[in-house]
Amino acid sequence: MAEPPNTGQGTILIVDDDHSMRRALHVTLSGLGFKVFGASRGEEALSLVQATRFDAVLLDVDIPGMGGIETCRGIRSASRHLPILMLTAMDGVDAMVSALDAGADDYITKPFRLRELTARLRAAVRRRNVRDSNDDASAIRHGDLELDPVRYRVRKSGRTIHVSPKEFEMLRYLMSHPGELIPRQRLLRSVWGANCKEDFVYLRIYVSQVRKKIEDDPLSPKYILTVPRVGYRFNAHLANC
Repeated sequence: MAEPPNTGQGTILIVDDDHSMRRALHVTLSGLGFKVFGASRGEEALSLVQATRFDAVLLDVDIPGMGGIETCRGIRSASRHLPILMLTAMDGVDAMVSALDAGADDYITKPFRLRELTARLRAAVRRRNVRDSNDDASAIRHGDLELDPVRYRVRKSGRTIHVSPKEFEMLRYLMSHPGELIPRQRLLRSVWGANCKEDFVYLRIYVSQVRKKIEDDPLSPKYILTVPRVGYRFNAHLANC
């Protein structure tokens, strides 16, 4: 696998068939210290992911060929932990859920604020670097659920559960504070960064996605509990189950 020189910020792949958008992002992100690659089609993006180590991917939903959702699935299959940030002009819940189900790590609607985009990119690169470092962090266990920060793995009753990097970070934050009420604003800022929008619908969708993966009954959760209009609490009483 080719190893681009380390620029200090990270190596980013932009997948968008709009040449002017790719060019604008390339100029901006390069100026901030990122090393930037570009692709206009999903097939081209998959070839680059297989040949180059990236720290994050900016992937437009509406691209020709295999399309953004299928490309996302292909990238996630090729690299389980590579952060994928979807770019789209569609801001409906169904579109967001489709992207997350395909393995997307984050979802950014156009037009976006450049400051927010770069903040999310930096956060994604930091998570990638933390995972790649041999941090001797201990696994977190509550009930039959185990989260291993070193192997970047979530298991339930010994069975591996596949989660996106963003879902992993959100679950790790909640599991690291068992029994504590985590306000929605705090959870958003801790996982998405200080510059994120206080979009509680966005957060609720992510929580719903994680519940589908870890709960026996997502409609009656026992792990991630909702405190209406306030936030979330990870059930501490599972620790000795």
